[in-house]
Amino acid sequence: MPVSGVSAAALAARLSALGLLTRVEEHPRHTTVEAEVPDALSVETWREVLDVVAEADRFGLLATSLNGCTLWAVVRKSVPTTGDVGGPGHQR
Repeated sequence: MPVSGVSAAALAARLSALGLLTRVEEHPRHTTVEAEVPDALSVETWREVLDVVAEADRFGLLATSLNGCTLWAVVRKSVPTTGDVGGPGHQR
């Protein structure tokens, strides 16, 4: 499992332990963690959730009137220091 997968899996596990339903998805350069946020979440739990996602490279909250709230976090995969990283136009 890539390094980011371990970190993303740890984030997902911690969010699950706080009662959120999570999904982890691998992408070529990052791993995403999404969590459905229930309507009634205590202030204390929100603080704990924010402490967890603060460890990610990026995070945010998507709120819609149709689907409720989805919390997302992105963990970047490490970039090799030498060799072809992704073809022309990418860092070498």
